[in-house]
Amino acid sequence: MSKEVIIIGASGHGKVIADIIEKSGDVVVGFLDDDLSKNGVIGPVSECVKYKDKYFIIGIGNTQIRKRIAEEYSELKYYTAVHPAAVISSDVSIAKGTTVMANAVINASAVIGKHGIINTASVVEHDNIIGDYVHISPGAILCGGIKVGDETHIGAGAVVRNNIKICKGVTVGCSACVVKDITESGTYVGVPAKKQPDKSD
Repeated sequence: MSKEVIIIGASGHGKVIADIIEKSGDVVVGFLDDDLSKNGVIGPVSECVKYKDKYFIIGIGNTQIRKRIAEEYSELKYYTAVHPAAVISSDVSIAKGTTVMANAVINASAVIGKHGIINTASVVEHDNIIGDYVHISPGAILCGGIKVGDETHIGAGAVVRNNIKICKGVTVGCSACVVKDITESGTYVGVPAKKQPDKSD
């Protein structure tokens, strides 16, 4: 029996999730968004409590907003969206509310946290442990045995060497290459990736 899903957030990321839901044989009821002028919006985000018989997924790319909504409305039934064209090993664990997009690869014994994004054509190799609210951007490659802390964003085309640990709250820039453990939150760019000065410095 197909599931009826409401997407919180009606921008580009939400539209991609709608396509995944439909390709998976489930039904998109509509979007909840505080901008009521967007196509397909059936009400503001706060109205999610009116639809507790439905499934929900947060279609918002911004990590902090996604986390805030998930925590504020933790009682909802959350849907996990996996594109049929994703390649996922049979022993992979994917928590509630996460999206796995087309042509993503998740290999053996990987663990993916809740409300994350494994974006288009990204690679999460064997034995990786990916925290909650993590966004792995399109084309990023995470080699084997990596641990990624909560609320981390790995930029498009970035590469993380095997057996690396990345702490919570890190941003890895597009096309960066991480070759050493990251133990401080912040933004890391370049080859090899280096921490950028805080804007307050």
